[in-house]
Amino acid sequence: MLKINNLVGVVFSGLSDLVIEDVVDENDLIRVVARTRDEPVPCPVCGMLTSRVHGFCSRAVTDVPVDGRGVVVSVRVRRLVCPALGCPRQMFREQVQGLLERYQRRTNRLTGRLGAVVRGLAGRAGARLSQALDVPVSRSTALRPLMRLPPPRIPRVLGVDDFALKRRQRYATILTKADTGERIDVLPGRGADALEAWLRAHPGVEIVCRDGSGAYGEAIRRALPDAVQVSDRWHLWKNLCDKTLAEVRSHSSCWAMVNPAQPAGAQEQTTRERWQQIHDLLDKGVGLLECARRLNLSLNTVKRYARTRQSEALRRAPRYRPTLVDPYRDHLRERRAAEPAVPVLQLFREIKELGYTGSLNLLYRYITQGRAEGDRPVITPRRLARLLLTRPDRLGAPTPRCCRNSWSRAPK
Repeated sequence: MLKINNLVGVVFSGLSDLVIEDVVDENDLIRVVARTRDEPVPCPVCGMLTSRVHGFCSRAVTDVPVDGRGVVVSVRVRRLVCPALGCPRQMFREQVQGLLERYQRRTNRLTGRLGAVVRGLAGRAGARLSQALDVPVSRSTALRPLMRLPPPRIPRVLGVDDFALKRRQRYATILTKADTGERIDVLPGRGADALEAWLRAHPGVEIVCRDGSGAYGEAIRRALPDAVQVSDRWHLWKNLCDKTLAEVRSHSSCWAMVNPAQPAGAQEQTTRERWQQIHDLLDKGVGLLECARRLNLSLNTVKRYARTRQSEALRRAPRYRPTLVDPYRDHLRERRAAEPAVPVLQLFREIKELGYTGSLNLLYRYITQGRAEGDRPVITPRRLARLLLTRPDRLGAPTPRCCRNSWSRAPK
């Protein structure tokens, strides 16, 4: 019997403020029969302690499910008499603080869990999830605990950002606590007027963490001239990544000529011819717009070619990635230098004996791209920018593309 009581105490530890008398199995439902403790409780009006019982009444409240089945607690509650003379509340029904509240049909811990679900999913989605959690409630009932929550306090550090309700058509502004990420309010649109009106109606903000929107900055300057405006971490990191990538791309021509043995492709040949045609017309005094009309090109394309002094600067670095052939690159270079006409099939057999596990097609493309004769592997601007922005302790040996399952993220 002692072991059974200990097991009941473990399973229904949240009901420790009650005296559990019995646990009844009703198929899809577990009913816990309990009563309140025989201890004096204060009067809710005058605060006088009393244990004088006038009668009893029963309450049935729902608790968190156990073993995939709902739990109903049938509690016998005392009706007590206040001993204070002149107290307007002569009799009252006792409440169990922290477990049961007045007129409540669920325990406090179950109400807290439902409130957490509704805060994250709202009414309809919260009601659907509650069915899976064996606590079926309607969407109106699910929203009721959310409506009873007190409004959040105005934080010292406010986060302001916009989001799309319907991309390129409808937007809104979300206000959060910058330190915890808790949502405070959602404003219609992403203009300055709505944010300014909200800030004037809710004073107390000292620091505003926002994105680079000029409308938000103007609204904050008008409503809170003494507030400090800072940029959030995500936009700082994104701006740094964009600037680094743009700077690296501006010098892409420096490593675009790394593989001189690679033959010029059709795209590169077209680029050189187009550059030559545009500069020939410019030397004859033809304007940019007339060049675009004669060559059937867009004006921006003609401007880009006109700004370039040499056609080689327009060459883009090939998007080469590490492959299974890279460990045998030195062997391929030596064999092709000693015997330029060596068949690719012969090279495939040789590196196969050295441990190569790739295909013949991969080796053929590797050689035809000129990667075997290059001085070093070509790196793309995006890859170089990523190496510059990645923490040194997270940099590792490059993984072949065929063996790569996922891309590691740069640190935020």
